[in-house]
Amino acid sequence: MHADVVLSDRDRDLFAQGLEDWLPSRVFDAHVHVFGRAGFPAEHEFAPRTCYLRFGGEHTLEQCQAAVAEVLPGRHFGMLSFGTPDPVAQRETMAAYTGEISDNRDRFGMTLVAPEDTVTTLERRIRQYGLIGYKPYRDYVTGMPAEAVRIPDMLTDEQMGLAHELGLAVTLHIPKSRRLADPANQEDMVRLSRRFPNAQIIIAHIGRAYWLDNVVGNLAGISACPNVWLDTAMVNHVEVLEYTLKHFPRERILFGSDAPISWLRGKSVEINHQYAYLMGEPYSVGSAIYDADHVVEFTFFYYEMLNAIKEACRRAGVTRTELEGMFWHNAHGLLDRVARGLHGASGSTPTGT
Repeated sequence: MHADVVLSDRDRDLFAQGLEDWLPSRVFDAHVHVFGRAGFPAEHEFAPRTCYLRFGGEHTLEQCQAAVAEVLPGRHFGMLSFGTPDPVAQRETMAAYTGEISDNRDRFGMTLVAPEDTVTTLERRIRQYGLIGYKPYRDYVTGMPAEAVRIPDMLTDEQMGLAHELGLAVTLHIPKSRRLADPANQEDMVRLSRRFPNAQIIIAHIGRAYWLDNVVGNLAGISACPNVWLDTAMVNHVEVLEYTLKHFPRERILFGSDAPISWLRGKSVEINHQYAYLMGEPYSVGSAIYDADHVVEFTFFYYEMLNAIKEACRRAGVTRTELEGMFWHNAHGLLDRVARGLHGASGSTPTGT
């Protein structure tokens, strides 16, 4: 175990005074990266400031559970997990580990997917490791400029056809600098959902909309698609969350965190229709600005997200039942249905691990 997650007195006060009575007793996190060091080549060296080094080059189930026990005391925890999308990471090894730690009761898992992964390979991973779907990334697309990549370049029609045939869940980290506001993404998300209606498409990070202008007016198309869901991973912008709660079906909103990044201390802020991560620790996370002089005492991204969701729910008039749905029933119900359709009774043991 490396670099334990430890609460300060300020963290404990924040949870006790602001979150303890509000946060439901069950928390299902629909966006967690869990992986062992064995998923990387033995000779691989991590970049000096990568957040992976904060946890010893891995984020195992044991590390995750230890962090949860600290950050979410007294809560029953469930999660949807997948490996880390580092291009050098071995997807097969990552998928095997994800299957090993998944029980399809409280813990569900996905394989990472690249365009070159055949549907035969994907179906074998799903069935052999007891997984419920997959997650593509722009960084797996080669031979074209990053900004030119569209969703179908990341996730082929054949792969989506398998997701439709098997009723899989697909967590989609959309490309392009304009993210949710990009017309190509808007077109592709709606097209995928309508062409493959039996696939359950989870748009990660509310379409990576970390600033308000990026989300306003851009939820109508996907909100009309009953097989499209949103996860809230790493979104701690109150107005973005409030707008989402008011313009997207609440029963299809899933709490997510993006752990282990969310175990770090920091906060995402909007700056001139952009965003940056203000960091309390010297690690590189996207557009990071490190407070090297320690001007303020940061709490975890996890708590910043929970605080923002709490305020957004207050502004949007979210009921207790709706809140409990976002923190458990929406995600767990969806993934349980997928798992039962693929592997039989809930909690079935994957084979070959």
